[in-house]
Formats: sequence, structure tokens, C-alpha cells
Amino acid sequence: MTKVITILGRSPVSHSRLNGVRDRRYTIRYPFAADAELIDMETGKQVTGVTSDLSLGGCFICTSKPLPVSARARLRLNRKGQTLETLVIVRIVKPRIGLGIEFFDLEPPNHQVLSAWIESLQRKR
Repeated sequence: MTKVITILGRSPVSHSRLNGVRDRRYTIRYPFAADAELIDMETGKQVTGVTSDLSLGGCFICTSKPLPVSARARLRLNRKGQTLETLVIVRIVKPRIGLGIEFFDLEPPNHQVLSAWIESLQRKR
């Protein structure tokens, strides 16, 4: 005999798994505002915006002219005189709202800036 607890009205596959977005987030996101500049590495298209949140793995950038999903870009974030530069991949696009990006190839000086920002946000909680 197995002991399985069933909650009525719940399916075994959660809503977040169905839409696939939340399962990809593997770190906590914090509200965070920084000026963002993206340059698509394939087309050279430049996009500007403002971040709405930040994590060790990526961020969401509010912009009315996002890059397409899977685009690889160079990102520069500027906040209070500090700059973070890294390569990113666009993971999700919300039309007229912005795009979610994942950081990759984050070099040590930029990783230190990101870590300092995250530590500051954690202390504010």
C-alpha cells in the first residue's frame, strides 16, 4: 500500500511547469533597477532599457524593442557608477514589456560586481 496524499483541484504537473518559465529560474530574483544596454552579436542591433530584477543567473530588462529568443548579446548594466559587462542569451520575450536574459561567460571582475549587488539586495530583505 502506498501513502499518497492528493489535494483536490491540483494536477500533478504544476502550472509553472506547464508554461516552463519558473522551472528555469535556479536562483532568487531581487527587485533591481539599472540602466541596460544590449548589442545583438549577430545583427549588431542595439537595445536599451532598465532592469526590473536581478539574480546570479540573469535579469529581466524592460524595453519596448526586445531582441528575439535565443539571441546572444553583449550586456552592459550601469548603476550608481558601477558597471557590469557580460555575454547573455535571451531566454524569454514578453512583447511590449521586455525580455528575460541569462548570463554566461561572466569574468571575475564582473562576477564581483554582480555578487556585491546581490549581497546588498539580500541585506535589504
